[in-house]
Amino acid sequence: MRKKRLLIVGGTGYLGQHLLQSFADADSQLDLAFTHHSAPPHALLNAIPHAHSFRLDLRTCDGLNAISDSFGQPDVVINCAALSVPRVCEMDPEAAMSINVPTGLVKWLSSFGKSSLLIHLSTDQVYEGTKSFYKEEDETVPVNVYGKSKVEAEEYISTHCQNYAILRSSIIYGPQTISPVPKSLPIQWMDSVLAKGEPMDFFHDEFRCPVFVKDLVAAIQTLTNQWITEVKQVQLLLNVGGPDRVSRVQMAEAVAHARGYSTSLIKQVSASSVDRGVKSPCDISMDITKLVQTTGISPTCFAEGIRLTLEAEAKSSVKP
Repeated sequence: MRKKRLLIVGGTGYLGQHLLQSFADADSQLDLAFTHHSAPPHALLNAIPHAHSFRLDLRTCDGLNAISDSFGQPDVVINCAALSVPRVCEMDPEAAMSINVPTGLVKWLSSFGKSSLLIHLSTDQVYEGTKSFYKEEDETVPVNVYGKSKVEAEEYISTHCQNYAILRSSIIYGPQTISPVPKSLPIQWMDSVLAKGEPMDFFHDEFRCPVFVKDLVAAIQTLTNQWITEVKQVQLLLNVGGPDRVSRVQMAEAVAHARGYSTSLIKQVSASSVDRGVKSPCDISMDITKLVQTTGISPTCFAEGIRLTLEAEAKSSVKP
């Protein structure tokens, strides 16, 4: 019997690399492949030498035929690729829509005839942000282009895919990747600015439920394994966050407590006091009851996630 095929779209990004590493470590019965937009980093290729890599342009879908020819139909596709910086999406709505709404990817999967499972990463920014602990059935009223593109993607997938799991993720945090990503990571950034011992402004009135990256990976692995072993219709929409509703001030305070920095360095300001070039929802904390019931995972509390993140960073910094 052939190995099951798993394709990670956006495999060189933050979540994509963590997924590749975890699937490679956990299951030799999977044939792994990933896509990249530019050249894949050597560190990643060396760490997971058996994974197939393919260049893919999501705007034109150039590269999908090469995957068909060399890898074949994947049993599971995990779509992590996105234009995910809200300010950039606001500046170029056309790019946001063409990249974030995976019409070409869905059509390609449908062309095989036999069904695959598409696990698609969405965002908590589909919610308006006017209350706490949104549930999956709550109305989606995005306040920016990024959120609108993700709502459109959800609608397209739920209409055109026979089997899908849409994961509305909050801020993802955790250790750095095998090949360090260029974007700043939230805990590492807060640690670096507080370490300077200089006062820094943080928002006190925007709330999220940050999710530890290894919890998100575990949820995706569970959904993948369930599909591979049971092969029954899957049409899921899940909020994916951590158990704690926190503001940026509370996030910074948790990092300060973990490191022993003075919390007097953390200056509380309103999000409305800063022009970020894009409107941002105030409170998009999420109810994750359905996530826990569906996957059986127990999401890591924020303070423990910080400890694990900083511990991993310390270990990686002493490697030769």
